[in-house]
Order: sequence, then C-alpha cells, then structure tokens
Amino acid sequence: MERWDIRNEKGDVTGKTVVRGNVRLAPGEYHLVVHIWVVGSDGRLLIQRRARDKELMPGEWAATGGSAVAGEDSVRAATRELREELGIAAGEKDMRFIRRLTRKNSLVDIWMTQFDIPADQLILQPSEVSDAKWIWPMDLLRLVREGGFHNYGRDYFDTVLGAAGKIVKGPSRS
Repeated sequence: MERWDIRNEKGDVTGKTVVRGNVRLAPGEYHLVVHIWVVGSDGRLLIQRRARDKELMPGEWAATGGSAVAGEDSVRAATRELREELGIAAGEKDMRFIRRLTRKNSLVDIWMTQFDIPADQLILQPSEVSDAKWIWPMDLLRLVREGGFHNYGRDYFDTVLGAAGKIVKGPSRS
C-alpha cells in the first residue's frame, strides 16, 4: 500500500496523506512525481520502456520516474526510483534539479544525473521496466514525433534537452 503526501500548489506538504489509487485529489491538491534523466558523458540519454502490464502508459518508452511516497522529499524519491527501476545507485549529490512542472494534480520535478553504464548492465525492475537503451537527443525527438516515446510536451523536452547539453559541456565530475 503506497501512501502519498498531499501538497499545495507551492509543493508544501499539507499534513494529509492518501493511498495511491483510492482517492481523487481536489483542485489545489497535488502529489509529487519525479522524472530522472540519465545523461552519458557522450551526450546520449538513457530511456526506458514501461512494463506492458502497467495501468498508465503500458509498454511506452518514457522517462524514468514515479511518485514520491509519504515522508519522502523530491531528491530522495528521485534516487530511489533510479535505483529501483534501473539499478543505478546515484547519490543525492549526483542529482541536479532541473525544473518543477505543475500538471492537473501532480507536481513533476525533473532531475538529471550524469552516469555511464552499458544498457545491458542495468538491473531492470520487471514490474516497472521491460527495456532500456541509450539514445541521441535528435533520435529522442524523432521518437516523440513518431509516437514511440511518451509526449510530455514541447516545453518539457526543451527543458530536458537544454539541461542535458549543459551537463555534458560542464566540468567533469570525479
């Protein structure tokens, strides 16, 4: 049973929690969602295909991510989701906050980290992820246009690709 903190439009926890799937949030109530983009040192992005039996977006290529559970802040949710879904153990200091987007009843925090690992060495969580691969930014945009990757919107992809370019061009991390 997964519980979510209910947040206000500013992202502050209201003190109210709900069980995932059991309630519709009222206007002005939000739950926190995190998306994590892994960027390779060569500029490619790691994407994943959702498991085919998922209720939401089954079998679609999409960003790594999920909902924060009650008591969890955004960066902890991001590192947990990355570890659970792909087996990547990035630390909080390795994560870079990119932007928060407000959707109907969710606040979507976009995170990014630089990490190099062959896709065949990832440890996929079968209940969440059926496949993962590295893709060039232009190929990602083509995949979105062709309907092969979940379309989060132009503003979303402009933000992600702009941030990815800055991470690759930035100083290398040890």
